[in-house]
Amino acid sequence: GLRDAPTRDRERRERARRTADDGRRTTPRRGKMRATTMRQSSAVTGTRARTTRGARAARPRATTTTRAGLNVDLRGKKAFVAGVADDNGFGWAISKALSEAGAEVILGTWVPALNIFETSYRRGKFDESRKLSDGSMMTFSKIYPMDAVFDAMDDVPEDIATNKRYAGNEKWTVSEVAKCVEEDFGKIDVLVHSLANGPEVAKPLLETSRKGYLAAISASSYSNVSMIQHFGPLMNKGGAAISLTYLASEQIIPGYGGGMSSAKAALESDTRVLAYEAGRKWGIRVNTISAGPLGSRAAKAIGFIDKMINYSLSNAPLKEKPLEAIEIGNTAAFLCSPLASGITGATIYVDNGLNAMGLAETAPEISG
Repeated sequence: GLRDAPTRDRERRERARRTADDGRRTTPRRGKMRATTMRQSSAVTGTRARTTRGARAARPRATTTTRAGLNVDLRGKKAFVAGVADDNGFGWAISKALSEAGAEVILGTWVPALNIFETSYRRGKFDESRKLSDGSMMTFSKIYPMDAVFDAMDDVPEDIATNKRYAGNEKWTVSEVAKCVEEDFGKIDVLVHSLANGPEVAKPLLETSRKGYLAAISASSYSNVSMIQHFGPLMNKGGAAISLTYLASEQIIPGYGGGMSSAKAALESDTRVLAYEAGRKWGIRVNTISAGPLGSRAAKAIGFIDKMINYSLSNAPLKEKPLEAIEIGNTAAFLCSPLASGITGATIYVDNGLNAMGLAETAPEISG
């Protein structure tokens, strides 16, 4: 039947109370809701962090290279090195350092020495010296016959042109070699002059003939001028030319005669002038390295090189430290690299500091 009004009112109030109680149980207060949300967020964040750390741990660790400092980088550069005829001189050491730095090396070898050098190279006699730090072997893109005493074939006297040691070779004067290099390789970036000759080097200057004196100047200093004249036009802007000099250019070295001290002085003076002229004309740098005594095949011609080496060992600031050819090579590589882009017209000493000495402490008057 029909319920009376009071009964219906009680039922409506009861339903309203139950609905309110249910709402309070299912909807948390605002503060509790915020705390719950933050706890949930922290839990999710923690899960994500653990997942990321786990993923990093699961991935194989990438190989990292520790950078010990600035690197000499000559990758993509082409270098022409004149004066390499064996594996124990400065020219070889410079070629090796340039190769270590990534440069492509092209050689110019004195014509009379070319055959024996190429034969030794092919037969593996230089293999031990050719090994680079990464285990690979130094290679030369091409070896040209070259005699830097002559600029063109018109300058070659008959006795040289018909000499059997030159037979079978052609295009070996400076201008011809430069042209061949340009045809074969295009532009180059590095030019190295590592050659010298003084036919009367064992004679004191007072006993040196005009012919011997001028021969020393021609082979040891003007040859550098000629090389830069002819190779300069095919060098990229920013390229570098290097030569080798010796302390006798500015200090008296008894026994280093035949005009060779004068030739080295001229070489250093020319370095400064060429730095200006070639820098303005082609945008290249010109420097020379004053190397300490080394017992190379060429140095043996002086006759007292072993005494000079011993003198340096006893009297240089870096006493008892042997000078290694590769130290000159590494210096050359640096000077030819972008790291030395602001250095030109300079004479750089690599001699364990011997150039700085004014008095030998081993002299009997001092040591006694």
